[in-house]
Amino acid sequence: MNTTAPDWPHPAWLPEEELWRQCRVEFSRRRGPGGQHRNKVETAVRLVHEPTGLVVEAHRRRSQAENRRQALRQLRLKLALERRASVAPDRPPSKLWQSRVRQGKVSLNPRHADFPLLLAEVLDHLQAWGWDVPAAARHLGTTTSQLVKFLKHEPTALELVNQHRLQQGLPKLK
Repeated sequence: MNTTAPDWPHPAWLPEEELWRQCRVEFSRRRGPGGQHRNKVETAVRLVHEPTGLVVEAHRRRSQAENRRQALRQLRLKLALERRASVAPDRPPSKLWQSRVRQGKVSLNPRHADFPLLLAEVLDHLQAWGWDVPAAARHLGTTTSQLVKFLKHEPTALELVNQHRLQQGLPKLK
């Protein structure tokens, strides 16, 4: 899909309550490990993000509440990967991003709740800088290697960046 939204902030940055309001939520049962509880109770969660049509499912946990949290995280990650928000190249990085960069090093565990938000921001800035990773990295206050390392936490993001770089005639990132 990879459509551009009107402007920043990115849809992945929406508050949790707003994101839930934009979704159609469906519950169902799933087979598999987890015993009788999983097979008899509707613990699986499917979210349909109405504005974009993006769909995510979470069903690995025995608890519906845990699957709801996981589904929302997956939706944020999918929004980060598949939607671009236009951002001016001179727009400074968010305070959240700045709080995660110390002496040029990006400090963030990919399982942290902020990861999808910051991934969306990085991808939006990369698009603004024509997928020029060194230029975007300088603008974001980090190094090229740190930015590539950050992207490698989500292989789909690195693949996406490489597709755009190839279209621009730029070499593939490793």
